[in-house]
Amino acid sequence: MRIVIINYGAGNIRSIQFAINRLGYEAVLTHDVEEIKSADKVIFPGVGEASSAMKMLKETGLDKVIPTLKQPVLGICLGMQLMCKHSQEGDTYGLNIFDSEVIRFSNAVKVPQIGWNQIANLKSPLLEGINEKEYMYLVHSYYVPLCEETIATTHYELDYSTALHKDNFYGVQFHPEKSSTAGEQILANFLKL
Repeated sequence: MRIVIINYGAGNIRSIQFAINRLGYEAVLTHDVEEIKSADKVIFPGVGEASSAMKMLKETGLDKVIPTLKQPVLGICLGMQLMCKHSQEGDTYGLNIFDSEVIRFSNAVKVPQIGWNQIANLKSPLLEGINEKEYMYLVHSYYVPLCEETIATTHYELDYSTALHKDNFYGVQFHPEKSSTAGEQILANFLKL
């Protein structure tokens, strides 16, 4: 199986690569369009700020490539947010895969949300074998509201989408590579899709 982690300068890609290695697979870090298109599975990570990450995607042409991929694609954290149509962070237009807005938490809560929080209302093969109210590791200031593409929720100030699914595209707000055995189970599930 050919697994590609998109390397566009905005990700904690090494920790994802190590998590894939622990599952017994190799993952290639690349921004090469042909390598990405020919992969069996594509992981689209992201850490940082939406507008600068989107700028890097545009500079490499990946903003045009990612929405056309036909194999399973997993967006992680900012990667998931960039798969949405728009983010309030830097007034950024995303890849428009998920028909959702990305909104900032209010100042009523500590922002960013950093640490462990529960996921609930699980409904996808991506989350198979994961317990309801399982803890996942999160670091984010912006969230995707509940929508028809929601496959898991988390509560922080309000219930929001902590995982999304549409066609061959999946997204998780949490970091599976930092979420212990449950996170590795989700990565393993993704590789089985």
